[in-house]
Amino acid sequence: MGQLKPHCVLGTSLLPPWPPGYKRAVFAAGCFWGLEKGLWRLPGVHSTAAGYSCGFTPNPTYSEVSTGLTGHTEAVLVVFDPARLSFADLLRWFWECHDPTQGMGQGKDRGTQYRSAILTYAEEHYMLVLASRDAYQAALSSSGRYFLSGRPITTEIAPPLPDTAEVDTGERATFYYAEEEHMQYLSRPESNPYCSAQPLMISLPPFETWAPAALGEAALQHTPKLSEAFWTKHAPVEHCALRRPNVPIETV
Repeated sequence: MGQLKPHCVLGTSLLPPWPPGYKRAVFAAGCFWGLEKGLWRLPGVHSTAAGYSCGFTPNPTYSEVSTGLTGHTEAVLVVFDPARLSFADLLRWFWECHDPTQGMGQGKDRGTQYRSAILTYAEEHYMLVLASRDAYQAALSSSGRYFLSGRPITTEIAPPLPDTAEVDTGERATFYYAEEEHMQYLSRPESNPYCSAQPLMISLPPFETWAPAALGEAALQHTPKLSEAFWTKHAPVEHCALRRPNVPIETV
């Protein structure tokens, strides 16, 4: 893989080690270009990287993943400061930035490499993923939109992985970094402005309505840090990855 250049926008390293106390997760929601931009702009995100995950072949290339034969989906690694950004905030962005009911594709992009998925590295994060999925499923089902009636969320959710799991290369890696030209692609002057995500414009219900009871008081540490004013102004909308600036959002 070689040494990757620093993040084009944030200036941070794409590779571990991360600052002490920082957490990570991997999200997939269609083409990784738009998803990565949406994530790097969130307050409290330290770094992001485009890559491949949830497959079965080591060190895949973009052309190999595009065949659908590697089992991988285009994904984004996000490293964040939990003191500034809750994992619940990241989940809200994830569920609202695409249509998680589309199965093997997103928008006009079809195939296994565009499926929705989440990888976590902590048991608590995994519990939050499952609870938020159920809450968002209920929100979709009660939305009154006929095309969502009875349509289940198809997001692939893997059991939590050890926080020591490899993240860069090797047969045991859980996330493989994409080629340099895909990193922070939509920030590059030569980029082709494109994003396949199809947000449904349906909000994830308030955290207190779906926080896992099994977490007990530990759920408090995952209370959202981003205000409703933030979501009113910056919630995902169609083509937002193309129309909005590259710089991180100031906390509202």
